[in-house]
Amino acid sequence: MAILTFSRRKPAPASGELAGFIANHSIEVMPRTAAKVADFKALLPAGTRVYIAHIAGTPIEEMVATAARLAVDGFEVMPHFPARIIPDAATLADWIARYQGEAGVNQALLLGGGLSAPQGVFESSMQLMETGLFDRAGFTRLHVAGHPEGNRDIDPDGSMKNVDEALLWKQQFSERTDAEMAIVTQFCFEAAPVIKWVDRLAKAGVTLPVHIGIAGPAKLQTMIKFAVACGVGPSLRVLQRRARDVTRLVKPFEPTEVLSNLAAHKAAHPACNIAKVHFFPLGGITPCARWAAENGAHDTAQTA
Repeated sequence: MAILTFSRRKPAPASGELAGFIANHSIEVMPRTAAKVADFKALLPAGTRVYIAHIAGTPIEEMVATAARLAVDGFEVMPHFPARIIPDAATLADWIARYQGEAGVNQALLLGGGLSAPQGVFESSMQLMETGLFDRAGFTRLHVAGHPEGNRDIDPDGSMKNVDEALLWKQQFSERTDAEMAIVTQFCFEAAPVIKWVDRLAKAGVTLPVHIGIAGPAKLQTMIKFAVACGVGPSLRVLQRRARDVTRLVKPFEPTEVLSNLAAHKAAHPACNIAKVHFFPLGGITPCARWAAENGAHDTAQTA
């Protein structure tokens, strides 16, 4: 199987396939990284969906303030709701009310969270959905996490049994909620395993749109650090092979090739459930946004 890697050269003008595939991408920030950006409107296309990662220990006040700032600037705001850091249903209801009341938020990414043990009564995103609080609050969009290379927190044996069963449950939930749903994945470095995973899910009956997580431009050392910390599995070998050449460690790598291969697959197989690209700006928000602007088509209003 061919290894699909990041290019380290200045990218050639984007092909129509690549530009169209990147259009309407989303991006992820944290309150502390967002605070370093003076003007998001100068970086991101109007209406870009911006996810706000909620790391354990981040006060809800900082999350809501970041959401409010982005909403005022005209972006679609999607905060994380990590189940394992939420103490109870009352806290969940309070967070929903704060996001709505102070930032006009009506969409969320629901996930288990990276903690090994829950801090409260919730352990999974499914339990958050089962409260009915998002539906009662009128949330119009709920996204859930996907792991093309598995998740050791859920399946310690390396299988994908539990994560697959969870996605089937979420597919069924999507049929009884008024909210639109989609899957957003952990970042990956190879196209072939992602395509195989998406096709396998579709055959199993999971037809939710898939937003592919991609690491934005960053130094190889930075990518390896995040990949190890986040449990990225088989595709980590792409970075490890690059790391054998010490002259490349300080040079930024860009997701040109992996995205070009995914774009080509989508163009050849329009029915594929891959719908959008979601950027993790591991090397910084500004370099990621600039790379997307240089390589992508003009973005329009978010849909799927």
